[in-house]
Amino acid sequence: MIRNSTKILRKGLKISVLQLVLILTFNLSGFAASEEGGSKTDFILHHIQNSHEWHLATFGHTHISIPLPVIVYSQDRGMEFFMSSSFKNEHHEWSEHQGYVIDEHDHLKPVDESRSIVDLSITKNVASMLVSVILLFLVFISVSNRYKKNPLSPPKGLQSLLEPIILFVRDEIAIPNIGKDKYMKFMPFLLTVFFFIWFNNLLGLLPGAANLTGNIAVTLVLSLFTLFYTIRHSNKNYWVHIFNTPGVPWWLKLPVPLMPIVEFIGIFTKPLSLTIRLFANITAGHIIILSVISLIFIFNSLAIGPVSVLFGLFMNMVELLVAFIQAFVFTLLSAIYFGQAVEEHHHEEGHEDEVGKAAA
Repeated sequence: MIRNSTKILRKGLKISVLQLVLILTFNLSGFAASEEGGSKTDFILHHIQNSHEWHLATFGHTHISIPLPVIVYSQDRGMEFFMSSSFKNEHHEWSEHQGYVIDEHDHLKPVDESRSIVDLSITKNVASMLVSVILLFLVFISVSNRYKKNPLSPPKGLQSLLEPIILFVRDEIAIPNIGKDKYMKFMPFLLTVFFFIWFNNLLGLLPGAANLTGNIAVTLVLSLFTLFYTIRHSNKNYWVHIFNTPGVPWWLKLPVPLMPIVEFIGIFTKPLSLTIRLFANITAGHIIILSVISLIFIFNSLAIGPVSVLFGLFMNMVELLVAFIQAFVFTLLSAIYFGQAVEEHHHEEGHEDEVGKAAA
């Protein structure tokens, strides 16, 4: 066990060192340029926000970016398609194109403010999500095919890496919180949401990558899926607990239904807490790492360099752990909500009987 832990720690340290070297290599010019422009905050926020192009690195005055499709719908023009490179001038600055501009916050707007448009563009976050989905398909189709060919053979390669994690989600998350007789119908969702969040958390730590799980719109959609699954599979007992909570004094239910109102609001505050928790933790981690690196340029001192690099290395290792923890917490809370939705009434009665016997 100690030997395995040491190997994992060494691998994590190597990955963190590589990540930090790449971040410094790709972004030193960007930090220096932000020093000339004056605002480190704008530079940091630019790296965590969504964009209509995928910026990879900056070397001197050379910007390496991948242009992305800009898709606009309006009633007067219908569907229009551009590439984001069409909005860049010779100084790599956003400029007007076909009556549209992309502002400093990377929002597409018509020059004529009276026009109403719908932006359907493939932004950096959308492109990153597509990349992660393709990666997930390739990984799990490969593992699935191996299981089909040799179901009893010992796991190898990716299969040996993913099988313990799949069993962990089943044995430590799904079964204890949902129950042995009902957990299977929730396993596809729990595994999908766990690996989707985990993969995107890890991809977001790469230099030039998108901050997908740090986008509140993405975390909100994931939370709404949890809410939909909870309501879709909820039984009668679930709603009885909300509108007629057992063990609560009658004067909290009638004449003013205080507790039913609180419990009903709780249905929607749970996914809201899932949304904010994942969004805030991932975004905060990225901001801290970039802020620590930018200290080199803020203090403009050689002495602060080693301190900044060492602390940045430490934060990178912490973020590798956080990437897994946040996927685990989101999946765990989702499983708890599912367990509450499918819990049978006799479970509670049995629990009350056990409590009564213990008290006697």
